[in-house]
Amino acid sequence: MNQPHQSGQEYGAQQQSYSPQHQSQAPAQGYGHAPAAAASGLQMKRRNPVAVWLGLPIITLGIYGIVWYVKVHLELEKFDPRHKVGTTSAIMSIFFGWITLGIWNLVVWVKLAGHIANAQRAAGLSPSCNGGIGFLLGIFGFGSLYYQIELNKVINRYGDTPEGTQVPLAA
Repeated sequence: MNQPHQSGQEYGAQQQSYSPQHQSQAPAQGYGHAPAAAASGLQMKRRNPVAVWLGLPIITLGIYGIVWYVKVHLELEKFDPRHKVGTTSAIMSIFFGWITLGIWNLVVWVKLAGHIANAQRAAGLSPSCNGGIGFLLGIFGFGSLYYQIELNKVINRYGDTPEGTQVPLAA
């Protein structure tokens, strides 16, 4: 395999000689796929919960709330690629949720708590984010504050690791 010039037939022969019997032994020898405990993802961005909840939405006339919602879904998807987050569904619910009289928006909002809880679990923390609490606080306008506090628990787990840096996942 270290020979610089191999013909296609020689290379194919080497591939065939490595097939089933060697592949079954590969994990025991340390080759092949990494174990599930060695999974990794990308660190999310630390945000000030009060700025997410009150400051920036007021300054931007509500636009930042939409931007935050989309970014959080995208970051959760990159943080733990093993779990499907449904970023497209979240974005579509923003624009077309009115068709279902807001029910789609509420479902996606409550599911966000589950995604945050999965991220907490993946970071090795005890999941504390709750969809019921997120729903109730969302009715009174405190939902993004609660969700950002819960997200910051995951981010703080990795200390001062910069956003976008690869971090190990626990479970």
